Amino acid sequence: MRTRRHRHGMSLIEILVVVVVIAILTTMVIGIASRIDTQAKEKSMEALFSLLDSALQEYHEFTNRFPEQKETNYANAVIHSEFLYSELQAVPAAQKILQKIDDSLIKNAYSPAGVPLTQTAPEVYDPWGTALDYRYVAGDNFPRLVSAGPDKTFGTTDDMSNR
Repeated sequence: MRTRRHRHGMSLIEILVVVVVIAILTTMVIGIASRIDTQAKEKSMEALFSLLDSALQEYHEFTNRFPEQKETNYANAVIHSEFLYSELQAVPAAQKILQKIDDSLIKNAYSPAGVPLTQTAPEVYDPWGTALDYRYVAGDNFPRLVSAGPDKTFGTTDDMSNR
């Protein structure tokens, strides 16, 4: 008499199906995690704009003007950000608000040739690591702060602004 043997194993097709299912689930998790990270950075940017807007209002109340930055080239965003920070540091109430900004967003990465870092003001950066651009021309209602956004390039559709 013949006895039947039962094979206890997996076929190649079954293994491939499991691998495909795991790959699909991994892709979904990575996509969701990426979106959550982007949303968190966008909320952080909104909070930063809110703090800087408050500091600018305090500056205006103290000096009866906003810091004027006529130059509008995005390539000089680091210099604009440094200018804004140094101007806001001059007003005690604005300085207190600046202390609430997360330390990871304040850097002293730019220093002109020959000038020690201790003699330059730090710059304000967005959560993606790009310096904020500050613009104000006398006659505007309120200064404009611009973040390059996730792509780190100014002038694209993902830019964020306080207006």
